[in-house]
Amino acid sequence: MSETTEDLLRRLAPQVLGTLVRRHGQFEACEDAVQEALLAASVQWPEEGVPSRPAGWLVTVAGRRLTDHWRSEAARRERELAAAGPEAVPEDDPARHVDDTLRLLFLCCHPKLSPPSQVALTLRAVGGLTTAQIARAFLVPEATMAQRISRAKQMIKGAGFPDGAERLPAVLQVLYLIFNEGYTATSGPDLQRTDLAAEAIRLAREVHRLAPEEGEAAGLLALMLLTDARRAARSADGLLVPLAEQDRSLWDRGRIEEGVRLVTRTLPNGPAGPYLLQAAIAAVHDEAPSTEETDWAEVLILYKILDRIAPNPMVTLNRAVATAMVHGPAEGLALLATLDGDKRIAGHYRLDAVRGHLLDLSGEHDRAREHYRRAARLTLSLPEREYLLRLTRER
Repeated sequence: MSETTEDLLRRLAPQVLGTLVRRHGQFEACEDAVQEALLAASVQWPEEGVPSRPAGWLVTVAGRRLTDHWRSEAARRERELAAAGPEAVPEDDPARHVDDTLRLLFLCCHPKLSPPSQVALTLRAVGGLTTAQIARAFLVPEATMAQRISRAKQMIKGAGFPDGAERLPAVLQVLYLIFNEGYTATSGPDLQRTDLAAEAIRLAREVHRLAPEEGEAAGLLALMLLTDARRAARSADGLLVPLAEQDRSLWDRGRIEEGVRLVTRTLPNGPAGPYLLQAAIAAVHDEAPSTEETDWAEVLILYKILDRIAPNPMVTLNRAVATAMVHGPAEGLALLATLDGDKRIAGHYRLDAVRGHLLDLSGEHDRAREHYRRAARLTLSLPEREYLLRLTRER
């Protein structure tokens, strides 16, 4: 299927913005100029045809918009751009533009910004989502999100592009957060937000393509693919379907194969980081014919390694489940008890949900119902709440 003008413009927008910000700074002014260039292209290209070098065309038009705004102080730049012409701009080299996309992504992950602001600015500038779309995704008024994005732009104004290697962990973390919010919405009526998950995968592909030797970049992309492969089986009539009950024939085998290839190719190249280990765990689940036939011993080993190199209460939760599957629910519950005093997870619904699950496995159904009810009260996700309440009725 040929690429539509809208798809092409969406793909090129972050490349063009990255080029202009690299040249001129002033993030907000450059973004306005790019939006004007995109509008011009959306009108002209369907009638006149797409230029042979569309990125160069957009860079030139956006650059001219900037010089119009800065005429009094940038007349020389305007003359240079006018003389070059759309087809003569050398910036249409795809490698250079992709590099600018990555630079822009790294700029949006500036350490001055809070994680929510990093995510919002990344979605706006690199993902191409509108402020209204981002506001809906985070369940806040559009005006509130507009202010957040505006403040973020002001904070990084004139900051310049960072060193890629130093900023890569923050970039991967932002993409991980975006994907997780898209795959399992933390609040609201929807279980999933496929637009966010798709954007995260697209951007992760870009990072991996530009940094193919970075094991964690490969690991994060693999993790996203292997997790998203189950999306079609995760809900039925709007209700959550847990992994053990999913129809695995609905899983996306193409994504699973791609994710497994990434894991297999990357694991032997050095110490595995948290994303690659999580991807390896996801691969074990995705390749298993059923929950019963899953290699839980391997899953448990991988979780032990992950818990050692990147201690996290959520990792311990999952390790407790794997422990229960290998050594019995009593040992899983004992491991879970070590989290009771952990302030990082105090009041989180998943602690009660997992405890209820392990109590169910041990035959203590009355106690399990108590924890399912508590988890249902704590979660902000309506599909997950309904699933937990259904468990209390079935036990």
